[in-house]
Amino acid sequence: MRKLIIAISAIALAGTAAMADPIADRQALMKANGKAAGVLAPIVKGEKPFDAEAVMAALKTLEENADKLDVAKLFPAGSDKGGDTTASPKIWEATADFQAKVEKFKADTAAALAAAPKDVSELKTQFGMIGASCGGCHESFRIKKG
Repeated sequence: MRKLIIAISAIALAGTAAMADPIADRQALMKANGKAAGVLAPIVKGEKPFDAEAVMAALKTLEENADKLDVAKLFPAGSDKGGDTTASPKIWEATADFQAKVEKFKADTAAALAAAPKDVSELKTQFGMIGASCGGCHESFRIKKG
């Protein structure tokens, strides 16, 4: 019984620790999104050949990460302070608008994945939608460093 209680406590503590730092958690998501976009951008620019498998993997990553963008958990009140963050105070001043932009990103990434682009032309359309969603949020709700 004691081992069971210790095991449950350890699991609960690990779960709490995983989401204990919303700044680090949201930065990890954004870095993963950047990495996925870094796979797609050279293909869209014609710098790399179209690779359907790599495209779908990157789109799947973007869509999965979009689903993890929980505004309440990743952007709790006060998480614009006390850490190395570029989150703008506008997030907490205009939460409904921020949430709407997150929902648009979720819809755009889901649509891109569902479209399963078969060539560069189709990918350009899907990547353009995703890029516009990212840019719209970053322009309004992110503080530019340097």
